[in-house]
Amino acid sequence: MEKILIINTKYRQHGGEDTNILEEIKFLKKNYEVKYLEFNNLGKLNFSDALSLITGSNIQSNKKVTDAINSFKPNIAYVHNTWFRANLGIFRILNKNNVKTYLKIHNYRYFCANFLLLKNHISSGTFCNMCSMKKNFGLFNKYYQNSYLKSFILIMYGKRYINLIKSTKVNLLVMTQHHRKFMINNGFNKNSIHIYRNPVTLNKLNSYNLDSEYIVYAGRLSSDKGILELIKSWQEANVGNLVLKIIGEGNLFKSLEERNYQNIELMGELSHEETLSLIKNARGVVTATKMFEGQPRLLCEASSYGVPSLFPDFGGMGEFFPQGYQLKFDQFNYLDLSKKIAIFKDKKMLENLSQEVYDFVNKELNDKKLSETFSSLLLN
Repeated sequence: MEKILIINTKYRQHGGEDTNILEEIKFLKKNYEVKYLEFNNLGKLNFSDALSLITGSNIQSNKKVTDAINSFKPNIAYVHNTWFRANLGIFRILNKNNVKTYLKIHNYRYFCANFLLLKNHISSGTFCNMCSMKKNFGLFNKYYQNSYLKSFILIMYGKRYINLIKSTKVNLLVMTQHHRKFMINNGFNKNSIHIYRNPVTLNKLNSYNLDSEYIVYAGRLSSDKGILELIKSWQEANVGNLVLKIIGEGNLFKSLEERNYQNIELMGELSHEETLSLIKNARGVVTATKMFEGQPRLLCEASSYGVPSLFPDFGGMGEFFPQGYQLKFDQFNYLDLSKKIAIFKDKKMLENLSQEVYDFVNKELNDKKLSETFSSLLLN
């Protein structure tokens, strides 16, 4: 049996990527012997941390990886987020010990932390679709708006990161053809980039509730997620008594809470289980994100219950839905979004879409297919 060492630096605030990684560990344990080595960025910086921000290699993290290799003796390393405590020295350790390495890239932000000048980061438009940074009159690519120093350190890290994964024998895993093409267009070796999606818990029966009286949005309440445009489009659409339930928090929560919206409920932050329960019984889910997404967890989970999703046809989002899927809108065309929201009144169409998304996700994201894909990747 193959032995896989999974390495990840947990975000300060638990998010969708962390949840995906934990779900994937459970999935891989069905067929492989797995050890999970987790770093986190909480707590004060020690000397080793401070030095690593300059050198790109953390002595303490390297020792933890070395100890894990010596005790577990893995055939394969499966790396996720490295910023900043795991750091980049672990790739040298893995290579030195002849451990075949795979790196899963969950989002596009690594590319944004690769430029010193803002004009090179955001060359067109008013904001970045990969990290949501807004264009301003500054010269420097100030990724952390409250600190030039932190921004400079991250950019140095980003440059090292990209140079490393371009020049070393690391198998790169992304979740969409869109992301793969993006990387190839930016100079990455196409032979090292592979499609491997996140596992999703699937349901044996389509449990869609066609008579549900609400639609769900779940995510961060911020401008980059298009929440203000979604609310405006919802108000302009003719949805009758349908209610939009908004789950999540963010910097727009308080201002939204102060307004008196009709047929819109602010639910605040809910547990993953509570959110899934609402999705399972919804007539649909909706997002108006302005960002490139890796794999839209919310939408895939909705499809597993047979719940149709309305989303912007943008980036790789449409790759998780059947060809010709009708419940999507042209990105940034909010008149089109309003028109598509009105489809949630058409029960006959929704019934057909429900079966389409349920059949598609069960075909494309079932355990057998994902296991075969992962197994074939290990042969590369």
